[in-house]
Formats: sequence, C-alpha cells, structure tokens
Amino acid sequence: MLYLVGLGLGDAKDITVKGLEAVRRCRRVYLEAYTSVLTVGKEALEEFYGKELILADREMVEQDADSLLKEADVCDVAFLVVGDPFGATTHSDLVLRAVKLGIPYKVIHNASIMNAVGCCGLQLYNFGETVSIVFWTDTWKPESFFDKIEKNRQNGMHTLCLLDIKVKEQSLENLMKGRKIYEPPRYMSVNQAAEQLLAIIQNRRLHGEKPGITENTICVGLARVGAPDEKIASGTLQEMSTVELGAPLHSLIVTGTMHPLELEMLKLFSVDSSSFENNACQRTT
Repeated sequence: MLYLVGLGLGDAKDITVKGLEAVRRCRRVYLEAYTSVLTVGKEALEEFYGKELILADREMVEQDADSLLKEADVCDVAFLVVGDPFGATTHSDLVLRAVKLGIPYKVIHNASIMNAVGCCGLQLYNFGETVSIVFWTDTWKPESFFDKIEKNRQNGMHTLCLLDIKVKEQSLENLMKGRKIYEPPRYMSVNQAAEQLLAIIQNRRLHGEKPGITENTICVGLARVGAPDEKIASGTLQEMSTVELGAPLHSLIVTGTMHPLELEMLKLFSVDSSSFENNACQRTT
C-alpha cells in the first residue's frame, strides 16, 4: 500500500491521528521536501513519529518515482506532504503511476494553505483562480500571473498568490557543466511579491494601459500560517512591499469585492486603518 499523508501546516503535531497511525505501520517513510516546508526540521518529525524519514527531493519524485513505487508493491510505504497531499500536481502523477502498476493507495488529507487562508477573514468561496508568483531573473520576468489576478478582480474574486520556493536549484553554469552543486534555498517574501506586482503596474502604465490593480489595492500578507508565530498583515499593495512578516513561508492575497464582514475582519490585521477607510468595499482603486 502507498499512503499519501498530509502533514498540515505547522509542526510535527499537526499530522492527523489517522495519518500518524499510517506512518507508524509503514516500513519506509518518505518526506517530500520541495513544494513546501514545515516550521520544524526532519529530526523533530522523526522524534515524534518514531520513524526514520527519507528526504524525497524534486529529482527523486519526478525522475525516480518507480523505485519508491516498487517498494510500495511489497510493503507499506508512506509519502509525507506538507499541507495536503494534492496541493501539488506532482503528487497526482505519483497516484497515476501507482494505479498503472496495480499498487493500491490511500490518501489521508490535512489542512493546506488553500483553505487555511480563511484565517484572515476572507471567505473561501469568494476566491478565484490561485496563482503562483515566481522569482524574476535579469532575463526572465513573466507577467502571466498578473493577468490572472486582474481577471479574478474583474469577477469580484480574491486571489491567493503562492510565492516561489527555490530548493536544491542549480546555477546555470553548474547545470551546463553537469556539476551537482546546489544554490542555497530561497523563499519569496510578501515584500518581494509586492515589488514585482508594483513593477508590472508601472510597466503597463508606461505602455498606456490602466491596470486593474494599483498601489492602493487592498492585499493581505500571511506568514507561517498554522504555526504559533503566524503573522497576518492587511493593507495596500504598496504597504505590502515594506511590511515585516519575518521567516518563511509567505503567501499574498489580492482582494476583489469585499463583503462588509470581510472588511471588518481585515481591519483586525491592518497596517494602517486609514487604508480601509479610503478603499471601503471598492473592487478597484
């Protein structure tokens, strides 16, 4: 049996009772280590679960999944995922491979950022398409995520922006030379995401466009959701570029049309309450 087990968002104790029982009866336990991170390290998980964990990086899961599945054909194997097992498409691919090989699987769900964002007071059914904001480079500055946010705003919907994670990445030089040397991990902050959005707004204005998102659009910055030191800040996009939310992981929400109750909730986390007085329930400003 292959078990896909969600770990939740905080620490070792966020695993469900059902998930913990599955982990403890498995012979091999893999920890997926590239789509997200917990606030505690591998050692803390091992101590609580009473099991040795094998780190599974992107290369292993995407290119060497067959070896993992061969083990699941002869014994119980657990694949641990921060958040919920289906928070990333990679894990759907793992299920499809298991089915083709005739290996039974069981999914044990848990909280993910997709539903935990409700902690800020925005109603989950008012969210549109979720987008990913990637790190820009000197030569690659995509803007497709901005178009999706604008489309959500036009429909009055909020947008959850998942911020880029770079783990076990190689520099172009090391990649070309085939050297297994990896760059230090990087996690995009709310500040960096806001700065990229602001740069797109300025660029589009220079081209005569009138963006549906501006410096004054109300946004929400979230950090370490589900952890004891969770932090939430609401305010304008401009304010999000300077707000201090601390260590990763961060997420950003760009709001759409707000119900008065949503607005009242966001005020609990406001950087500056006057931002809300100027933007009360307006879809675009």
